[in-house]
Amino acid sequence: MKHQEGTFKDIRDLNFYYQAWLPEGNVKAVLFLVHGLGEYCGRYTNLVNEFVPRGFAIYGMDHIGHGKSDGEREAIERFDDFCLPLAHYLKMVKEWQPGKPIFIFGHSLGGLISLYFLLDHQADFKGAILSAPPIKLGDAISPMTITIGKLLSALAPKAGILALDATAISRDPQVVKAYVEDPLVYHKKTPARLAGEMLKATEKVTANLGSIHLPFLVVQGSGDKLVDPGGATMLYEQAGSVDKTKKIYEGFYHEVHNEPQRALEFKDLEDWLSAHL
Repeated sequence: MKHQEGTFKDIRDLNFYYQAWLPEGNVKAVLFLVHGLGEYCGRYTNLVNEFVPRGFAIYGMDHIGHGKSDGEREAIERFDDFCLPLAHYLKMVKEWQPGKPIFIFGHSLGGLISLYFLLDHQADFKGAILSAPPIKLGDAISPMTITIGKLLSALAPKAGILALDATAISRDPQVVKAYVEDPLVYHKKTPARLAGEMLKATEKVTANLGSIHLPFLVVQGSGDKLVDPGGATMLYEQAGSVDKTKKIYEGFYHEVHNEPQRALEFKDLEDWLSAHL
């Protein structure tokens, strides 16, 4: 396996860090990785170790304010702060791997970013893998909470409003321990502006699910406490794609790819990718 890394400049002249993991032999397809909230592209070791030896090149970049990329931690001005650098990086990847089929792989916030991005970029991809996309608001979130969140986004954008429960990412205690001790993971509360922009992006995506026609696989743990598992079903039922697959893993937590029984997901992912190459 070969590893590459580097940076490129994009919005507000910030540096964006990227990594690539390449097979020793021929590249049969590309997985374009879009990571989740507070983390970074280097946390997908299990995915890398499983699929790079199978001939897949994996490319990922750290979002603005995440990992090794520039920017105040988790601070954005608008949701396109995620998508514009992603478009820049995708152009680079297409130049490095000309003619190769590209599958976007988005987890959690990365799943929301991927769906938002696909509204304008479906032609660039052979298919999509969406892991625990946060597109359905939990029943416990009241309209008043949403209204207050939008106000805070405008009036106090840097105010922290919600912290992720680290114990809910995986049932594997070693995964949780590594996450908690990782200095590149942001462990503080999510700023109100980011939360507000995520809400607006969710509203846009859900209003336009019918325009998604790309083949996709959505994977979701039924025991996910960070994202409403019903979002996977909503995506599956409302997306305009004819070719779509939903996999719900009983009892799995948020990071299906980091669960003790992740081999189940990887087998399903391998079968789905093979069927679409």
